[in-house]
Amino acid sequence: MLIIGMGYTGARLGHALRERGWRMTGVRRTAGEGGTLAFDDHVAIAEALTSATHILSSVPPDRDGTDPVLHNYGAAIMEASALWKGYISSTGVYGDTGGAWVDESAPVGTGRRTARAEADLRWQALGPDMRIFRLPGIYGPGRNPLDRIREGRAHRIDLPNQIFSRIHVDDIISAIIKSFDGPGGLYNIADDYPCGQNAVIEHGCALLGIAPPPLLTIEEAGLSPQARAFYSESRRVANGRAKRLLGWEPLYPDYRAGLAACRTAS
Repeated sequence: MLIIGMGYTGARLGHALRERGWRMTGVRRTAGEGGTLAFDDHVAIAEALTSATHILSSVPPDRDGTDPVLHNYGAAIMEASALWKGYISSTGVYGDTGGAWVDESAPVGTGRRTARAEADLRWQALGPDMRIFRLPGIYGPGRNPLDRIREGRAHRIDLPNQIFSRIHVDDIISAIIKSFDGPGGLYNIADDYPCGQNAVIEHGCALLGIAPPPLLTIEEAGLSPQARAFYSESRRVANGRAKRLLGWEPLYPDYRAGLAACRTAS
């Protein structure tokens, strides 16, 4: 397995595959432990692309909208004889649906994540066997609402109709592994219970025995432009295609199960 982009999800996938006996090569911005390659080591990555049976990119577009993996290695990935190729995208490509359900047949590129949508389409163009995983908000050990609550960084925003989906990192990994034997195409990988952020924060506070933060208007919250933009969209992400075609089921079907696991792991 060649994983280009050893961030939170990529690193956890690499660890899971090593535990299953896979040989795994990772790519980071700079070379690291365990033989991890530097992103600009073009010779080594070209060699890895020719020998890998499975290739995954989890690298998002740059600030200027350029997908660095496609820019540097897109042609080599398309020509590679790997058995399996995948790309981690985002459900942000769907834009705002006013809280309505959205599946893989919906148009993309209408929301704030235009660079993501363009990259998603370009990865699809590499061939019908590409697996495109569209992910909502990712959480898991070391990166979850419980941490923000403990640190006093959690917010409750008075936006009762704002709904979004989320996914535990281990459910992303299980979906990717399931797809090794499944068909190419688009897959929303999300849990079964989209809901507002306030419900998640309130449940997390109850788990920790901490009073929930005050309910604020979006102006009072003093959010960063990026966080404020997040609250400008609302959608429910349907995961039925991954269940039907990959035989995947989330281990953590809702935020309650996922937060309980995060609390146990911390």
